[in-house]
Amino acid sequence: MKVSVVLPAKNEAGGLPRTLEGVRSVMPEVELIVVDDGSSDDTPGLAAALGARVIRSPYSMGNGAAIKRGARAATGDVIVFMDADGQHDASCIPRLLQKLDEGYDMVVGARDWGGQAGVSRGLANTFYNWLASRMTGFAVKDLTSGFRAVRADKFKEFLHLLPNGFSYPTTSTMAFFRSAYPVAYIPIPVAKRIGRSHIRPLRDGVRFLLIIFKIATLYSPLKLFAPAAIAFFLTGLGYYGWTFFTQGRFTNMSVLLFSASVIIFLIGLISEQITALTYRRDP
Repeated sequence: MKVSVVLPAKNEAGGLPRTLEGVRSVMPEVELIVVDDGSSDDTPGLAAALGARVIRSPYSMGNGAAIKRGARAATGDVIVFMDADGQHDASCIPRLLQKLDEGYDMVVGARDWGGQAGVSRGLANTFYNWLASRMTGFAVKDLTSGFRAVRADKFKEFLHLLPNGFSYPTTSTMAFFRSAYPVAYIPIPVAKRIGRSHIRPLRDGVRFLLIIFKIATLYSPLKLFAPAAIAFFLTGLGYYGWTFFTQGRFTNMSVLLFSASVIIFLIGLISEQITALTYRRDP
């Protein structure tokens, strides 16, 4: 089984040497690919000097775009994705691969609370994990972890779904669940990153909100739209009851709420069919 390790990197000259040396010390013969996402420092030069295959981008396309480019270039049967900022311990790679050999198609390194980058990020990730667990019926321990091992042929099926931004872990994990590809989690230690994070809480707040909806729509849209439709219907029913007993009439607002509930439910049905077509595999 050939293994490729893919590291997306943007201005990671500080943590990259430690990460690459750690990977080489654990797996000397591994295919090591660093995808430079338009760095302005010496990230690509350092990566090349340390023996990595460097894929360069003339400008920043995003973390997800780097993952996609690295996955296309990887020749291994298994691809290990990890951050280049020094947070992930390369000694955990054999544990990921060992778990993969038990019959799983994706194994994710799960961080504990101490491994979260701040309280706000930790609370957000806790909420994502809870929501994904409710959607899938599986205990999702870390939906947004970037340290994972995947079977290359399975992962490449979903490259067209992956965004160019930071939510590739969420999208790929939910895609595997939706396609009935087994996913496992193992606990991993996480060190403090070297250098400055590229995530901005205010700028990325809307993006994190969209991730919540993406979690639902990637797995089963009706689980998102049906409760919303029921909420509108019950609101309309309650408003109609109040206006009937106080004014003896059926108001336009009640009609609007009832109509909205039907429209939302029908949109959910259409979305469910589109999702089914998205994951269809022709023989």
